[in-house]
Amino acid sequence: MTTSFGASGAAVPNDPKLQIAKALGNFKTASNSLFLLDGYRGFRKSAPCGTSVVRAVSENVKSSTSVDQKRSKVEIIKEKSNFIRYPLNEDLLTDAPNLSDDSTQVIKFHGSYQQYNRDERGSRSYSFMLRTKNPCGKVSNKLYLVMDDLADQFGIGTLRLTTRQTFQLHGVLKKNLKTVMSSIIKNMGSTLGACGDLNRNVLAPAAPFQRKNYLFAQETAENIAALLTPQSGFYYDVWVDGEKIVSAEPPEVVAARNDNLHGTNFPDSPEPIYGTQFLPRKFKIAVTVPTDNSVDLFTNDIGVVVVSDPNGEPQGFNIYVGGGMGRTHRIESTFPRLAEPLGYVPKADILYAVKAIVVTQRENGRRDDRRYSRMKYLLSSWGIEKFRSVVEQYYGKKFEPCHDLPEWEFKSYLGWHDQGDGVLFCGLHVDNGRIKGTMKTTLREIIEKYNLNVRITPNQNLILCDIQEAWKQPITTALAQCGLQQPEHVDPLNVTAMACPALPLCPLAIAEAERGAPDILKRVRAMFEKVGLQHNESVVIRFTGCPNGCARPYMAELGLVGSGPNAYQIWVGGTPNQTLLAKVLFDKVKIQDLEKVLEPLFYNWKCLRVSNESFGEFTNRMGGEKLHEMVDKWDGVMAA
Repeated sequence: MTTSFGASGAAVPNDPKLQIAKALGNFKTASNSLFLLDGYRGFRKSAPCGTSVVRAVSENVKSSTSVDQKRSKVEIIKEKSNFIRYPLNEDLLTDAPNLSDDSTQVIKFHGSYQQYNRDERGSRSYSFMLRTKNPCGKVSNKLYLVMDDLADQFGIGTLRLTTRQTFQLHGVLKKNLKTVMSSIIKNMGSTLGACGDLNRNVLAPAAPFQRKNYLFAQETAENIAALLTPQSGFYYDVWVDGEKIVSAEPPEVVAARNDNLHGTNFPDSPEPIYGTQFLPRKFKIAVTVPTDNSVDLFTNDIGVVVVSDPNGEPQGFNIYVGGGMGRTHRIESTFPRLAEPLGYVPKADILYAVKAIVVTQRENGRRDDRRYSRMKYLLSSWGIEKFRSVVEQYYGKKFEPCHDLPEWEFKSYLGWHDQGDGVLFCGLHVDNGRIKGTMKTTLREIIEKYNLNVRITPNQNLILCDIQEAWKQPITTALAQCGLQQPEHVDPLNVTAMACPALPLCPLAIAEAERGAPDILKRVRAMFEKVGLQHNESVVIRFTGCPNGCARPYMAELGLVGSGPNAYQIWVGGTPNQTLLAKVLFDKVKIQDLEKVLEPLFYNWKCLRVSNESFGEFTNRMGGEKLHEMVDKWDGVMAA
């Protein structure tokens, strides 16, 4: 078996737009590795690299070292699965309420996780979470109504909008899996690849603007999603007895997938890009346009930005690589990381460039220890120059330098907007993405009555599309009656907040996130009022129940990451436009002690900020030592 070296240390992105060097320059060491677990306390050398790791080898290998190396258990399961069929296809036929350990890994590739309710004591009551695949967050009218029905008939009566523009359907019993899956498939939906070691849902701005750059970004996201969709038919064999639902693919997608001029493919394999082993871990891609960072571009393995000429005609793409959020508590060699510039490609080459990057990760990402299998660790080990050189061999060309771009902004697209084609869209804030109760009933009635298509945003919100002007008032009234207020009536803290589902169903959660977020946000608002901050002022707050970072807390101005029962790590220093990585300020704060930490920080931000300085910018300027001093010496708000 052919092997290559794995990754460990962190690299600091060199894009000046990200302002990393400015924010962290005083803390660099000779190793240039960012020590994140103690955050503001400084930097520490990364763990030694150079561990040999196993690769999935295509026809032409660019560079390798022959070493026999152990593989993770999941790699062996994939190899024996007959392209992600076995033993799931057999376990689904049994009367047991749960799957075997091997099948719980295999079913992830089909878009599902086995779960159980951790609030219940005694024997485990197993169920399954299904996640859809919706490039750009696009959901047809028909599919929305089907998902709404399935949630009531086979789920827990709610729909969950995710941070990757998809639905999650919780509480599906094993005996109902095939019915639910086949219903989604036959209504032009899919869950294929929503989980597992392959390309996940491809993000793009959800706004249905009829602008050239937005339309081109969305088209590109859909083409990338098609390019990296598994081809071996395992999904349809398991759920619809091999009846593949045929949809026409653009010829450029087929051509890019089949091209093997530079040794990217497995010849004569049913999976020409993935082979038997697929990727070392999950893989995430986002596409956007300049200024629009609604997609959290730099948190992705690949970030793609449309570059247009002065007349607004798309000409090509800037590509960024190596982002990722997941880490593990108390293992300092795991870390969140921002994507950094790889280069520019003309628009005709984007699929070939993306494929070359994916293959570089497939061939060189670690397969022995899944904690280090994301592409960010390969970038951190190799550095961008070596990574670019290897990608160029698979791409067959040299990358041009990235084009200059304007500053990034977070865009929520809440409220009413003109699409540009004579109709409107309405962006709806959905707390933590959970559609339930009266809100769910009313949304269905509106979507069904007016035959609306919808889109899911990367901030867990929903956009109603293609609305006639005459429908605006009755829709606004109906939405308000079910609690879906226009953005000016929503607390600004809630507008930008995000939380993962966490307890009770996520097996990885060690603290509350979705269920705990509403109360914590109210407490933060009360702290704002106490220290004299105005109601229109806000901080980007994100919650996760574990360090895996599904709600991208490491990009928030204030990130609460579960570190134990009713306890959180406190991360500060992200920015409102999501271009700077936060840092750990406190390793563990009990939920009842949040005011002791946050109140002095908010008070000093209010008193010491300069101009329109955001909370994240303020905490970066102050530095960790000063912030700790503020907390340690806090005696309460001083009387006026």
